[in-house]
Amino acid sequence: MSGSVILAIPSKGRLKEQTEAWLSDAGLRLEADGGERGYRARIRELPELEVRLLSAGDIAAALDAGEAHLGVTGEDVLRERAAVLEDRVSLLRPLGFGRADLVVAAPQSWIDVETMADVEEVAHLYLARTGQRLRVATKYDRQTRAFFALKGVLDYRIVESSGATEGAPAAGAAELVVDITTTGATLAANNLKILADGVILRSEAQLAASLHAPWSPGLLAPVRRLMAVVEARGRGRALAALRWPGEFDAAAEAATEPFLGRGAARQSGGLLAPERLLFDTAAALATAGVQPVSVTRPDYVFEASSPTVDALAAALGLGAHSL
Repeated sequence: MSGSVILAIPSKGRLKEQTEAWLSDAGLRLEADGGERGYRARIRELPELEVRLLSAGDIAAALDAGEAHLGVTGEDVLRERAAVLEDRVSLLRPLGFGRADLVVAAPQSWIDVETMADVEEVAHLYLARTGQRLRVATKYDRQTRAFFALKGVLDYRIVESSGATEGAPAAGAAELVVDITTTGATLAANNLKILADGVILRSEAQLAASLHAPWSPGLLAPVRRLMAVVEARGRGRALAALRWPGEFDAAAEAATEPFLGRGAARQSGGLLAPERLLFDTAAALATAGVQPVSVTRPDYVFEASSPTVDALAAALGLGAHSL
């Protein structure tokens, strides 16, 4: 393990493209080391980070083992890796892409099976009639067992799926499936339906930190810089800056006072307001006779600290403001 902070990101596919687009949107340029097919990269603006390109599953394994400090991968993959995720990995930020649901699906022909309670009843009857437990095909053993236990379903057995899980019932290999889906279209095409209460996890890509990597106070510094940029970009996308002539400051302050407790913040010569409050704020200023009011969209809105990194530092025992 080097003295750098190791950031693992997906090495191929749609998730790789989306991760690169997310970094680029924040102004962070990813450059490959060793050519197009290399497995290392760097971020020009954050040279303290050593970027490694791995599969989504290998990223989860590296975070779990402490072989990478940071990683971008699906929450579903992370939760399948660790019995108690929070003991191994800290989820720093959902990234808004790579969305998919981990669901329980049954044959559409099972017209009386709509909920997990129905599955429990069918499983009990199936065992009594055949002497065998209901088969559930999945690649997500850990989360399936936990969810079925939560729902009180006991009379089943896991059939590990190495191929297309959704085809298991039609092939006679299983009665139910637990699988990842984005739209449900593939399940429907295989004559399966998602149970009404059968969503195990609504997953998306996460920026995550290993709690078992060899951290030190110095290694938190580049993490703070990364999160400062990422969080500032996120705030900028969600805020609008309103400005008005200085002679209207008194009237504008009175008119915008009700919005301060709803996410707005004063700035020199104007106001930062959440996008959802923009038109209401503008209307209040117009009613007060404040004009003209201009609106701009900030690229970034930086703050002095990151509660997310402070929480990570505390979890690592490095103190809330370790640098």
